[in-house]
Amino acid sequence: MTYPKSFENKVDFSAIRNMLKDKCLCALGVACCDEMQFSADYDTVCARLEQTDEFVSIIGSGVEFPLNYYYDLTGSLENVRAVGSFLTEQELHNLKRSLTTLADISRFFMKHGDDETPAYPRLSEVVSGIATFPAIIAEIDGVLDKFGNVKDNASPELLAIKRQIASTTSSIIGILRRILGDGRQAGYIDKDAAPSIRDGRLVIPVAPMNKRKIRGIVHDESATGKTIFIEPAEIVEANNTIRELEGEMHREIVRILTAVTAVIRPHIDDMIASYLILGQIDFIRAKALFAIDIDAQMPRIERKPQIEWYHAVHPMLLLTLRAQGKEVVPLNIELNEKSRILIISGPNAGGKSVCLKTVSVVQYMTQCGLLPPVYSNSHVGIFKNIFVDIGDEQSIENDLSTYSSHLMNMKFFINNGGRDTLVLIDEFGGGTEPQIGGAIAQAILARFNAKHIWGVITTHYQNLKHFADENDGIVNGAMLYDRQHMQPLFQLSIGYPGSSFAVEIARKIGLPADVISEAETIVGSDYVNMDKYLLDIARDRKYWENKRRDIHAKEKQLQTLIDKYDSEVERLSGEQREIIRAAKAEAKEILARSNASIERTIHEIKKAQAEKERTKEIRRQLDEFKERLEAQEESVTVQRTPALQQLKQNEISVANQEHFESVIDVYDYLVIDG
Repeated sequence: MTYPKSFENKVDFSAIRNMLKDKCLCALGVACCDEMQFSADYDTVCARLEQTDEFVSIIGSGVEFPLNYYYDLTGSLENVRAVGSFLTEQELHNLKRSLTTLADISRFFMKHGDDETPAYPRLSEVVSGIATFPAIIAEIDGVLDKFGNVKDNASPELLAIKRQIASTTSSIIGILRRILGDGRQAGYIDKDAAPSIRDGRLVIPVAPMNKRKIRGIVHDESATGKTIFIEPAEIVEANNTIRELEGEMHREIVRILTAVTAVIRPHIDDMIASYLILGQIDFIRAKALFAIDIDAQMPRIERKPQIEWYHAVHPMLLLTLRAQGKEVVPLNIELNEKSRILIISGPNAGGKSVCLKTVSVVQYMTQCGLLPPVYSNSHVGIFKNIFVDIGDEQSIENDLSTYSSHLMNMKFFINNGGRDTLVLIDEFGGGTEPQIGGAIAQAILARFNAKHIWGVITTHYQNLKHFADENDGIVNGAMLYDRQHMQPLFQLSIGYPGSSFAVEIARKIGLPADVISEAETIVGSDYVNMDKYLLDIARDRKYWENKRRDIHAKEKQLQTLIDKYDSEVERLSGEQREIIRAAKAEAKEILARSNASIERTIHEIKKAQAEKERTKEIRRQLDEFKERLEAQEESVTVQRTPALQQLKQNEISVANQEHFESVIDVYDYLVIDG
């Protein structure tokens, strides 16, 4: 479906289209901006978004992408389809440079990845149709210099003509110098006078009173009449020769350009196709730059209608507030099969219309292939149609009031809407007497719901809020309001209706209390109680929202502590294992030494044949050895990490005690037996 400019103005998309044009490098990209259209085809939308997302990656990676010489030569190429026509020097120069850019773009994507696994698959698909023309580039290089002028040696004939012109010009200059020198000496030519050119011929400036002093042809005079320009008779013939040579040179250049164009002519269709791809690349790049400007990301695209957006913002509002050093309040919104239509209520200037326009522009720009300003975990569905009723559509020409125009829109929505339609309506039911306006709005809302239409609708009518509460498929939403400071928060809360805060606002601006009281009496207690009920809900939701944030912060803090303690326990466990390993190794060493000592003692006893004095000496040595073992056991127990001292002491003591006791048992046996 093609949407008119009036539609795009309503959803603030025209400004986005203009911003994209400003970011394009050539007219081909601008043309793509003009041709950009809404699509309801899932594959098309995904391809366009992924192309843009890949170019965002290219820009973010910092790699150098070819951006020079984005020229639109399609018109020039179309003009030389006829045999005998030719491209000018400037057109050939631009053609060569832009063809080089096309080749550079093709090489860029070949360099990044390969045919089986390209680094940028969607963009590689786009540039796969680019044809490169190295032979034509070489042909142009053969006749043009780096400034785009035909080379002197582009042909032998041109070179000969150029040399003749240079030789003739040199002789003319020699004659002029002589005439100037004679005239200066005679005093009828100023000392600072220099040759000039008039009508392509070399002339000498002289004062009118001296014009008869020089024989020749007067070609011109200055604006003040104080100087006339004379072509001396001596160089008239030479100037004529130069004019003739210049004509020959021009004809030879045309012949050269015609010959080069004849080489190009068979490739015109392929070149134009490649230039159209250049325009697409320029357009995609502009979309990527815009996406970076508005912090847009690639969401999850769903084949079915769905809205599950996180941190959505209105792109133009974001840029406007950012320029003022302010921040926009993001929108979180979810519509699904069970809650397809959202009825937003709340105070005036509370952000209802901004919320509505945010939904409209984000959905529309996504289906036009622009990355939306939402978080990447958002889900954006595909709608076949988007219908809007925003703003005053009063028509003098058609004799329609504001309300009548709204009803005409509602009729169109009902007749043409369906399960894949999104309707966006501002101030639903307004513009006429409230009671009947609310009743008609409710009946229309019921029809929308019956046809499973999706929608976001703003209203102040209480009956629509009640209707949303009582019917499946419709859900209430409220724009939150800070009662303490009496100012809007511009935050959408889904699940409960909002209050208009009319009484609260009236009190704030100082409306007399008796007037407010009389107004409450007129509307009745039910209305007042309902409004108070909504105010209480708003207050409670804000309270619990603050609580939720506090709990979330504390949970985050607690998790940080848990992670810290887990890390510390792991560290201590490692130290424990290391200490036990060292203790066992030390105990093993002690046991080895004790076994060796016992064996030596037994050997000494046997050798001394149990002599009393010798036995006493051996017993004394064993007592000393026992004391050393006890001292070592104490040392092993004391040398522990302080944090684990109490925890590990028993394990280490047991590990050594088993070996120590075996040594003591041998000692006691030897002493008793000895």
